Amino acid sequence: ELTVSMVRAGSEGAFLEDALKRTSDFLELQEELKGRMVSAMAYPAFLAVAGFCVTVFLIVFFVPKFAELFSRLEEQGGGLPIATVVLLGMSDGLSRYGLFLIGVAVAAIAWGRRWAAAEKSRMLIDRWKLKIPVAGKIYLGFAVSRFCRVLGTLLKNGVSLLRALEISSDSAGNRVLAEAIRASAENISSGETLSRPLAACGLIPRPVMAMISVAEESNNLDAVLINVADGIDRTTSRQLDIMVRLAEPALLMVMGGVILFVLVALLLPVFEMSANMS
Repeated sequence: ELTVSMVRAGSEGAFLEDALKRTSDFLELQEELKGRMVSAMAYPAFLAVAGFCVTVFLIVFFVPKFAELFSRLEEQGGGLPIATVVLLGMSDGLSRYGLFLIGVAVAAIAWGRRWAAAEKSRMLIDRWKLKIPVAGKIYLGFAVSRFCRVLGTLLKNGVSLLRALEISSDSAGNRVLAEAIRASAENISSGETLSRPLAACGLIPRPVMAMISVAEESNNLDAVLINVADGIDRTTSRQLDIMVRLAEPALLMVMGGVILFVLVALLLPVFEMSANMS
C-alpha cells in the first residue's frame, strides 16, 4: 500500500524519482526491523515449541502411567487433589480426542485467515491491534510514522494538502488511523487547520500534535513531518527491542509454570499417600 501510494503521488506530482528513493529507504528500514525481530525471536520461538512438545508428551504418554495408581488411591477413599484431577482430565481428553482437536485447530486457522482477508474484517482487526498491550503502541507508532513520512514527502514536492492527506491515509497501514485522517481532511476543506481535527481522533500522540501545530504556524510542515517520522521510528524501534527481549523470560516463566503444574499434580498424591502411611 505504501509503495502504490508513493508511486501514484510521484507520478502525479512529477517527483517519481524522489518518491521511489524514499520508498526504497523505508522498505529497507522495514526489512531491517523485521530481520532483527525474527533473529531475536528465534530462540524464544524454539523454547515455546520445545516446551509445548514436552508438555504434550508428558500429558499424553507419561501421565497415563500414573492413572492406575491414582485410581487405587481413590478407591481407598483418600481422594485426589484438584490439580491431579485436572491433569488426568486433560490427559484423557488429549488421548481420546487429540486428532479431532488438531483437525478443529487447522480448520479454525484456515477460517480465521479467510475471515481476516475480508475487507470488513480488516477494520475490526486493525482496531484490535491498537488495543494489544505494549504491541498496540508499537503498531500505532509505525502507522503514524508512515503517515507523517508520506505526508511530509508529498507536501515537500508541492502536492496540495487535501490530496496529500488522501494519499498518505492509504499508506498508514491501519484503517482506523486512515479513517481518522480522511475525517480530518473533510474538516480541513471547511477551513480548519490540520492539527485540530487530527488531535480530535486521539490516535496521534500529543507531542507529535504539538510539533505539527507549531510547524503549521511557522509554515515548515513538510520538514517537521519527516523529522517527526524519524523520531517515531527511533522510539518505536527501542520499544520493539525491549518487547522482544522481555518475550524470552516471559516464555521461560510460562513453560516453567506449566511443567511445574504437571509435576506437582503428579507428586501431590504420592506425598499424601506417604504421609498417610507414616
